[in-house]
Amino acid sequence: MKDQPSPLRETDEEARRLARVLLRSARYAAIAVLDPDTGFPFASRVLLATDIDGAPVILVSKLSAHTKALARDPRASLLAGEPGKGDPLAHSRLTTQCMAEPIEHGHRFHERIRTRFLDRHPKANLYIDFPDFLFFRLKPEQASLNAGFGRAYHLDGGDLIIQSPANEEIAAKAAETVRDLVERHPDVTEALAARLKAPKSASWRICGIDPAGFEIISGDFLVRCEFETLAVDSDHICSNISKIAYSIP
Repeated sequence: MKDQPSPLRETDEEARRLARVLLRSARYAAIAVLDPDTGFPFASRVLLATDIDGAPVILVSKLSAHTKALARDPRASLLAGEPGKGDPLAHSRLTTQCMAEPIEHGHRFHERIRTRFLDRHPKANLYIDFPDFLFFRLKPEQASLNAGFGRAYHLDGGDLIIQSPANEEIAAKAAETVRDLVERHPDVTEALAARLKAPKSASWRICGIDPAGFEIISGDFLVRCEFETLAVDSDHICSNISKIAYSIP
């Protein structure tokens, strides 16, 4: 009996890049956890942001079923990717298996994650500091990328994480970096929106910078752009963003 050919393609840098963009550009995702009472998978929807190293971050109520499940078993699976027009199975999606770490008030990552989450979801300011809400940082263990029919890939968790010694420095200076960039180039967000072919919207702003790239956001629209190489500091990020905004196509 002949062995069946593998449905998986060899994972290359193009697949890794697509997976990173899918995960980092998702404003929300479906999350699946294990119900502690029945053992059955339990799926829900969560708002999504990313930490400085690209790890997904969620903000949840301690009263929700998925929060109680994660407290008992930290294994979780995220599904990211928008269906778009036509056949929904023809559009790219990423399933990421993660280990959830609670990030409550007082945790050394809390303020950084809070700032980055609000940058992407400003309306969460209404409840983000309620005592019955907490963050989970979801460390990717492995992932499955389906980039359309006949284009399936397996990824390691490390393929989705930004391995850079500049992470902490860039996170600490993120707001200052964006402010300085906009002061030097007042039209930079409009130039980026045009260059990245973002949906037409009244006002775009830069958010979520990290060594691997940045996002621009306007209301419900968010566009992720990855750099060709990792930035080594805040000046390098400004330089990379300026080149993307103003270089000749």
